[in-house]
Amino acid sequence: MQVAELDLDTLDPPPCARPRPAGSVPARGVLALRPAPGGARVGPGEVFVLVRHRGRPVGTLTATVPDGADPAGFLAAVARDRLAGTAAVPSRPAEGAADRTARGAGPRHRAAPDDAAHAATHAAGGSAAGPAAPEGYAGGPGAPGVSVVVATRERPGPLGRALDSLLAQDHPDFEVVVVDNAPLTGATRELVERKYGERVRYVHEPVTGLAVAHNRGVAAAEGAVLAFTDDDVVADPHWLTALTAPFAEDPRIGCVTGLILPARLGTPAQVLLESHGGFAKGFAPRTYDPARPPADEPLFPFTAGRFGSGANMAFRAGALRAAGGFDPATGTGTAARGGDDLYAFVRILTDGHRLRYTPDALVWHHHRETEHDLRSQAFGYGAGLTAYLTALVARRPGLLPALLARLPRGLAHARSMTAHRDAVQGAVQGEGRGAVQGVPGEHGAGGHPWPRSLSRLERRGMLAGPLGYVRARHRVRRLPLPWEER
Repeated sequence: MQVAELDLDTLDPPPCARPRPAGSVPARGVLALRPAPGGARVGPGEVFVLVRHRGRPVGTLTATVPDGADPAGFLAAVARDRLAGTAAVPSRPAEGAADRTARGAGPRHRAAPDDAAHAATHAAGGSAAGPAAPEGYAGGPGAPGVSVVVATRERPGPLGRALDSLLAQDHPDFEVVVVDNAPLTGATRELVERKYGERVRYVHEPVTGLAVAHNRGVAAAEGAVLAFTDDDVVADPHWLTALTAPFAEDPRIGCVTGLILPARLGTPAQVLLESHGGFAKGFAPRTYDPARPPADEPLFPFTAGRFGSGANMAFRAGALRAAGGFDPATGTGTAARGGDDLYAFVRILTDGHRLRYTPDALVWHHHRETEHDLRSQAFGYGAGLTAYLTALVARRPGLLPALLARLPRGLAHARSMTAHRDAVQGAVQGEGRGAVQGVPGEHGAGGHPWPRSLSRLERRGMLAGPLGYVRARHRVRRLPLPWEER
């Protein structure tokens, strides 16, 4: 399956327009159609598409481009048909419109600039260099200084790809810190020093574990905002600007997370993971405020998986350090298997800070390719969930009554999220006969296929998580916080 992004000038369909199953459709209002980073030219066949409206992500969909059709025109017609009136927003929204934080609301937009200037800006964005900046998110002197922390272990190939995208960011003031976690060879150090020199700082962390490595990065970082991503992503050129803008807008923001989409869907394991929901959290910006718990989140703040993922997150440096950073007994590389990002999200909220999710901050994630990797991920997701909850109770015992009060609903929610689901044929609007319900592009639909074997692994992981956390904590119990070391 191809992966592409389509930028449209408007999401409003012309009168009586419908997508045609074949043939050429004029590419009306298409600002750009490009493959996902590292992909080939978009052509006939099945395509997973990120739809942008004047640079801003507004939705995803899948479609099959017929032989002989113009891909840009065909996909534009499909996008307008499916997204108009749902993820779509007015072409010219009012300046200064309030944030839409309710579930299902569309992304916030600013007033459109002069049409001629707008067209010139986005014509440049249609090149291979990447998308033009979304309206209202240009970097400026008021943007906070940022340290981008990338933890890695023996993956110089993917790391180089990630660093290239990070060094191409349009943010005016940032540094990149690579934390080499318990390396077995000198490959990572050699890459950083040989190819990137002074543009990237190299830090060594001898103790295995993602959270430990992140804490080492926190200690080394100099920025007022600390952003984190993984070595298997490619960051959109405007990722860092969009991810850090909320910190300047609202002093109560302690954490911001962003949108994560698949860079490739070339194997059944990659397609299945994305069909299950992947890492995406939707296209509606949302602010979570502990002073005003959301009415539609009865498990708040313990459903941390809704807030974001560790491949795309940023924290106000002072807030993260005051919370004790990441729990070193959580995360990949420990017996807990995960949960380091979830723990940090909830700690920030329970310390009284707000958390913002913004789909404007986009990274493309290279999902693992094999069935073995997917099985390992499924177990790790379950283990990380209960491990982070165990970590919260261990480090903040005062949260135990609130957690116990939500336990019955929490168990029902966990059963639902890990449930086995068979594929349902012919249930996707616009896909025709033979389509499978829950293909990538329908995040949150709840009808995705999920094999019984993976469901069982997730639930076994949930049972193993608390014990895994206890074992990991015993291993790191005397490990000081790096920024408190003398």
